[in-house]
Amino acid sequence: MEDVAPKAETRILQHRHLLGLSTYSADEIQLILSTAREFREVLERPIKRVPTLLGTTIANLFFEPSTRTRISFELAAKRLSADLINFGGSGSSLSKGESLRDTVQNIEAMKVDMVVIRHSSPGAAHFLTRCIKARVINAGDGAHEHPTQALLDLLTISERYESFSGLRVSIIGDIAHSRVARSNIFALTTLGAEVTVCGPSTLMPLHTESLGVRVVHNLDEALHGCDVAIALRIQRERLGASLVPSMREYHATYGLNGRHMAMHPDMIVLHPGPVNRGVELDDEVADHERTAILDQVINGVAVRMAVIYLLAPGADE
Repeated sequence: MEDVAPKAETRILQHRHLLGLSTYSADEIQLILSTAREFREVLERPIKRVPTLLGTTIANLFFEPSTRTRISFELAAKRLSADLINFGGSGSSLSKGESLRDTVQNIEAMKVDMVVIRHSSPGAAHFLTRCIKARVINAGDGAHEHPTQALLDLLTISERYESFSGLRVSIIGDIAHSRVARSNIFALTTLGAEVTVCGPSTLMPLHTESLGVRVVHNLDEALHGCDVAIALRIQRERLGASLVPSMREYHATYGLNGRHMAMHPDMIVLHPGPVNRGVELDDEVADHERTAILDQVINGVAVRMAVIYLLAPGADE
């Protein structure tokens, strides 16, 4: 097995944790992307494992349902030869009344080096950094941030465009409840992209313009001149009944369809998944050759390998 670790002088992040992307510099984001490209090559080999993190123990703490993110982090740890603990809130001591602080401190006492956490409460990952010494990676905290999703979106975009500077990206849908939207806005604007957000006024946070983006409520306006469209999942579990009249009406106004792909022949489409077919995307768009959903999935493993590798204990020495 060949170790493909980047040269030591190029692998330093200024952060000990990945809690969000609002404080990450353009250089740090590009370092993660370049490292992910190296690991992306590893994933194409017959043997998809490197011995880089032998002896490192990672705990996956997922307190919200997840398929792609949880499996992706699990695969990333295994591809790096790390030891892995998978933990869920259901059936654990949390259901017996133990606090999150006590649970995580007990897990760390078993000599865990890194913790990956998904939690419904915004700030949960930040809270852990005050409780434990292990490195913390945010796998999604409430409606706050989902940094590795944004990074895998950036990696997917970079496979088709040489530069983010001046790239026109439109994020469409439920902006108010989307941690994916926030992380993408922070990362894309840091790298110089021109970001437009589009959705119903009921799903658009106040003062969104203060994030350095353009806000529109008409889909055709959002797609005019667009290079990349990121369609967000309608989060039915977080929506009040009055925010969207119906899923059919939402699709008619904000869903991407074949007409949009024909009108914008150079535009690519991303979606963080899971896709509600017939809501955010119709079948023609979901299965279109310029829709990069499956590329996002494989890039998610490479990005999470890069993040784990760059944040692992000793990486900043």
